Amino acid sequence: MHEAFMREALLEAQKSGKDVPVGAVMVYRGEIIARAHNERETGDYPFAHAEMLCMQRACEQMQTRRLSGCTLYVTLEPCPMCAGAMVMAQLDRCVFGAYDEKQGCCGSVYDLPHDPAFYHRTECLGGVLEKECAAILKTFFSEKR
Repeated sequence: MHEAFMREALLEAQKSGKDVPVGAVMVYRGEIIARAHNERETGDYPFAHAEMLCMQRACEQMQTRRLSGCTLYVTLEPCPMCAGAMVMAQLDRCVFGAYDEKQGCCGSVYDLPHDPAFYHRTECLGGVLEKECAAILKTFFSEKR
């Protein structure tokens, strides 16, 4: 089940163009309700991470600010901004592909969704289709150099 939704997130990542190829899909009751990919470069907007856009679109779709009952699938471990937004949106679960050893905040560098300082906890699962998710990033950065 996780692999199928992560493959959808990988398809989104391929749409990132000149931006870092990260894709995300939001699942509610077994159905994808939102999709997004990084759009920071195309829109000159620093908050346009795949996760942030996907959460925003899911909230619009559900007509609520809370993402209770939802699972976010994203190809790269969320950064501090995205992990914080997941907690504030009361997201149930985040499933990610590649670990981010430099900025990952769902277990690698820090584990923000499980910090006892916050009211809500978001369950996180990493490493789903990790090789495929890491490969698209590696290719992107090797072509940039």
